[in-house]
Amino acid sequence: MASVVFCFLMLSLVDMTKASQDTVTQAKELEVQKLLDKLNKPAVKSLKSPDGDIIDCVHISHQPTFDHPKLKNHKIQMRPTFLPKGIKSYPESKTIDQMWHQSGSCPEGTIPIRRTTKDDIMRESSFQRFGMKDNMSIPNLSESLYSSTNNHEYATAEVVKDIYYGAKAFLNIWKSNVQQRNELSLSQIWVMNQGDNNNVESIEAGWQIHPMLYGDDRPRLFAYWTSDSYERTGCYDLKCSGFVQVTSVVVLGGTLAPISLYDSTQYGINLLIWKDRGTGNWWLRYQNIVVGYWPASMFESLSAESATVIQWGGEVINRKSNGRHTSTEMGSGYFPRAGFGRASYFRDLSVVNENYYLISPNYIRGYASKPRCYDIVLNGYSSDFGAHFFFGGPGRNPYCPI
Repeated sequence: MASVVFCFLMLSLVDMTKASQDTVTQAKELEVQKLLDKLNKPAVKSLKSPDGDIIDCVHISHQPTFDHPKLKNHKIQMRPTFLPKGIKSYPESKTIDQMWHQSGSCPEGTIPIRRTTKDDIMRESSFQRFGMKDNMSIPNLSESLYSSTNNHEYATAEVVKDIYYGAKAFLNIWKSNVQQRNELSLSQIWVMNQGDNNNVESIEAGWQIHPMLYGDDRPRLFAYWTSDSYERTGCYDLKCSGFVQVTSVVVLGGTLAPISLYDSTQYGINLLIWKDRGTGNWWLRYQNIVVGYWPASMFESLSAESATVIQWGGEVINRKSNGRHTSTEMGSGYFPRAGFGRASYFRDLSVVNENYYLISPNYIRGYASKPRCYDIVLNGYSSDFGAHFFFGGPGRNPYCPI
C-alpha cells in the first residue's frame, strides 16, 4: 500500500512539474510574440533577400521609433537643413551595396526594415535587452573599464577635448572570423559626449559581424545610440525607439557586399554623422544617401551641446572560451603593419567643426587595449587617403595567449 501511495505522489509531482514548465513556456511564448508584434509593423510590401532576410516595406509614419512617448507627436524631418561643407572624394574607393537590392525595392513613402524573427529573439539571454549592447561598451574613456571583468577589446583612434558636430570616414569591409555566437567583431565611428557626471551619450554607425543579433556571420551595416552609458537606453538599428529613418533604399542591419579580399580589391563604405544646427537632430549618411536621424529629444548633452569625443576603430568581444583568448578577428584578421590590401583601415578621417566644415582632425591619438591581440598604426595624412590608419589583428596567437 505504501508503495502505491508513493508512486501516486511521484506521478502527481511529475504532473505538477510539467504543468509548471508548460506555464513558464506559455508565458515566454507570449512575451516573444508581444515583442515581435511591437517590432514587426504591418508591411506595404515584403521582399525575400538572397541572404535569407525578409525585408518589410513599412509606411514611414508607422516605424517602431514612434512607439516612444517622447516621439508620439514627432514631426518627421524628411531631409537635413544642410550638409557639412568640405566633403572630399578620394581615388580608389570601391563602395558597396546591400544584398537585398537584388530582390527589388520599397515604394516611395515607405522604409525597409529587416524583419525580426522568433529565432532572433530566442538567441538573446534577456528579452529586456534584445538588440542592446552591454554597459561595458565604452572604449578608452576610463582605464578602469579594462579590468579583468571587461570582455570588450579595442583598437581605436580618437580626438578629444574640443567641439565636434560630427565625424566622417571611409571604412573597408572584411568577413572577420567570429569564434563564438556570443562574440562579435565590428568597425565603427563613435560620436560621444561624456558629461561631468561621467554619463556617456553615444551615437554610432559602422559594420559588424554579430551572430547573436543577426543569426549569421555576414558583415552588416548598423547604427546604435545610448543616452545613459548603455545602461537602459538605446539599441541597434530599428530594434527600439530612437532612430527616425527617412530613406526607402537602405536597410539598417542589412548585409553588405562585395567585401575586401586579401591582396585584391578593397571595398568599403562612406559614413557621415553630423548635427543639424537647425533642429539639433543628429543625421546619418551612408555612401551618398541620407538614411535618417537620431532625434534631439532622445539626448541631453548631445542635444544641447556638441560631441566631446570622436572615435574611429574596431571592437571585439572576447568570451575566453576554455580560459583562452578568443580567435575572433578584428578587421581583416591581420595586424596593421601588413598594410594596404591585407590589413583593415579607416581613411578620410574628418570631424565637423564649429563652422560646420569637415576638416582633418588634429592630435589624433591611437589606443589598443591588447596590442598583442589587436593593434593600431596611425599613418598621418596623404593625398590619396587623407587622415588614415590601419588596425586589427587575429586575436589568439603565440603572443596573445590569454
